[in-house]
Amino acid sequence: MTTQPANTKSVYDFVVKDAKGNDVDLAAYNGKVLLIVNVASKCGMTNSNYMELNQLYEKYKDKGLEILAFPCNQFGEEEPGTNDQITEFVCTRFKSEFPIFDKIEVNGENAAPLYKFLKTGKWGIIGDDIQWNFAKFLVDKNGQAVDRYYPTTSPLSLEASLWFGSETSKSYLVSYECKDTA
Repeated sequence: MTTQPANTKSVYDFVVKDAKGNDVDLAAYNGKVLLIVNVASKCGMTNSNYMELNQLYEKYKDKGLEILAFPCNQFGEEEPGTNDQITEFVCTRFKSEFPIFDKIEVNGENAAPLYKFLKTGKWGIIGDDIQWNFAKFLVDKNGQAVDRYYPTTSPLSLEASLWFGSETSKSYLVSYECKDTA
């Protein structure tokens, strides 16, 4: 579960629960780029998404990227386990190092306040509701959601967005060091 202050301006205004039930103030991620993903262990997209999320995290974690995974059981009951079971699965099968948070709902009346906030953007044809497991939100260093991706979007296809950001962010998301090719 997350708590939402009255004057929410960025994701850094939220406090969420980690998989152990401890409060995590998202302000601790201030200045980092976040990829926030609703995850599931028994989805047909589980293997490819976790493998690619791991690759992105390994490549960019030291350059300012954090991946925040929020288990959700709202889609086909594909995340039925407890937080301990989910963490064990992710850490054992995929060796994921990015944080896994408390299981939440992302749609409906009981949607986590963080997801209610993320979905308030102008997302065009995607609409407000999360469609399925592995929907992704790219959040800039200022805590603003700058892009939203369908569940079927490959995490590795987001790599260019991590370097250059969106037109509205007007800043690099992840520090990128150009290599001299001469």
